[in-house]
Formats: sequence, structure tokens, C-alpha cells
Amino acid sequence: MNPTRVHPEENQDQIATVPLFTPYKLRGLTFRNRIVVSPMCQYSSHDGFANDWHLVHLGQFAIGGAALVLAEATAIEARGRITPQDLGIYKDEHIPMLARIVTFIREQGAIAGMQLSHAGRKASTYRPWSGHGKIPAQHGGWQTVAPSAEAFSDTYPVPAALTHRGIAEIVQNFRRGAERALSAGFQVLEIHAAHGYLLHEFLSPLSNKREDEYGGSLQNRLRFLLEVCDAVRKAMPENLPLLVRISATDWAEGGLTGEDAVEIASALSKHGVDLIDTSTGGNVPNPIIPVGPGYQVPFAEDIRHKAHIPTGVVGLIIHASQANKILEDKQADMIFLARELLRDPHWPLQAARKLHYDITWPDQYLRARL
Repeated sequence: MNPTRVHPEENQDQIATVPLFTPYKLRGLTFRNRIVVSPMCQYSSHDGFANDWHLVHLGQFAIGGAALVLAEATAIEARGRITPQDLGIYKDEHIPMLARIVTFIREQGAIAGMQLSHAGRKASTYRPWSGHGKIPAQHGGWQTVAPSAEAFSDTYPVPAALTHRGIAEIVQNFRRGAERALSAGFQVLEIHAAHGYLLHEFLSPLSNKREDEYGGSLQNRLRFLLEVCDAVRKAMPENLPLLVRISATDWAEGGLTGEDAVEIASALSKHGVDLIDTSTGGNVPNPIIPVGPGYQVPFAEDIRHKAHIPTGVVGLIIHASQANKILEDKQADMIFLARELLRDPHWPLQAARKLHYDITWPDQYLRARL
């Protein structure tokens, strides 16, 4: 698939009215539009290895017209997997199949990215359709780690509090994971610091009860994430962008707030991060969340304007007009889609039709275009 285009006879002034399909640049990369495939766990790996499921799953979104296809939360070490079936980037042997997937995505005109992740205290659990909560040791469960020795809930494993040495080792494993991802051809890396996983656990006072330099003030709780960002950024070529996903609020009293998110984003912008992927929640069980269309957009908008860093936004963005309006109103710079793309992997092609924008279709699918 070639980059997006418009009819030659179309008035060029009309392009500005379709920001969803306006190319966007971060560092040395130009994305063909503003549509991003949000990382979505598939729980379909064995020992972290990608397989044909991942090839077809991720490849369909590139065919469907998305600009950036982000692979699911990919564990930088085996104990950092949410489930035993998570994708991994902790072995050199993981690279060849990932490289095959990247090649296919790029052949369709999209850019391939990977979300680097460590599940922390939410690791060693069953995949959704196989059970709930912690996996017993006799069934393959493992010791989890966290900033403090407090479980996510009664049904989750009790983690071991990380030592300074353990923190340093994880920082280096993020760097090694980044190097492997780059070797596989990924051009965008995203650090997962949201949804109650390890880096979010350090950020939130609800899960970080440490009394050393990694706990206490927000500046201290940020330290681990900034060390990871520095290590990953150092591993990356200058022309490739680095993203970070954060939970802008814990939706719980005493937890992270939107004001904290602005401060976190501002710090990240000084450590080589190019865009904040804005989500919320995940660090406490059963929070009360005012879910509705675009309910996380205000957080992305706040970060964008107060921290002066580009943002992406995810969460109940369903309609093409809705996505286009978010960009038109400068509430975010990129639109991250998840479940809506599972329902329709060709959502970008259909969105272009609804917005009267002439996007290039794959030659193999042209018979369905009109």
C-alpha cells in the first residue's frame, strides 16, 4: 500500500478539514495518518515467541490503513509477563519471527512499533479465558516483583520488593529489549508505564510505599521510569521516536491525578520522550470510572497544552467524526484504537470514506472499494 493521497482535482484547502488523515511527523518518521493500533495483549505465545497468530493479527491492521501498528505489551524479561502466554523480547531467538512481522507491516506502508513492558505485581496470572488471578507455583507460577511487597488484590500473588540491584537489572533489561526490538526492525518503541504494571506501580503512591530514593515524593517515584527512558533512548537511533504510555489518573483517592500526569509528562519530555500515550486506571481493583465516549480525551488535552508534548489518546473512540474532531480541536495529536479495530481491522479505510477522503486501498482489495 502506498502513502495516503487525495484526488488531484480536490481543493488542497480541504485537506486541513480531515486531520485524521493528515500525515504526522515524529523525529525522522512520517506517519501516513494519525491512526495508531493500540497494543492489545493476545495471550497466544509460548515462552515469549511470536507466531503466525501475531503475524495475521498485526498484519491485518497494516492492510487496513493504520499508520502505526504497535505490538502488544511485550515482556522485557520472563518474570515480567502478565501471563505465561505473553509476547516477549527477552531472548535473541525471539527476533526472527518478529522481523518477519515487521517486514510485512512495512510492506503495507505502515510503521511497526513495540510496547516494552514489565507486569510487576500483576504478573504470573492466568490469561482471561483460562482462569483468574495468580497461577500456583505447582502450575508454573513465579515470584513477582514490585516497588513494595503488597499484592494488587487478594487473588493476585504477593510480590517481592525490588532491591536497588533488582531495579538496575530491570533497567538494563529494558535496554536489551529495546536493542532486540530495533534488531527486528521496529521503528517506534513505547514504554508501558500504565495500567498497574511495574513502572506505574512505582509512580503511584497507592502501590509505592518505599522510603528510599525511589519512593515518597513524585520526583522520587518518577526516578525508575526516567532511568528506563534514558536507557531505552540511549539504545535508539536519534531519528526514531520514543513513546510512553501513562495512566493519567488512578481513579482512586490518594492516587495519581491529572495534575501529577502533567508533571510526569513534563519530566518525560526532558528525557527524550516524543509523545505521551494517554490512558488511565489499572492500579487498583474495581475503581469507579466515568466511562463514556472519549472519556480520557481531557487528560490528553491537558498534558498536551500544559506539558507541551504531543499526546495520543485511547478509550471509547469509535466514530470517524469523533476521532477527527479530537484532532481538529487540538486535544491530541494521534488517535489510538483498540477494540474498535478488533471489530473492524479496516476501520481506517471506512473512516476515510465517511470523511470523504480518498485513501489508497491495497491493490488486492480494490474491487471492494466502491
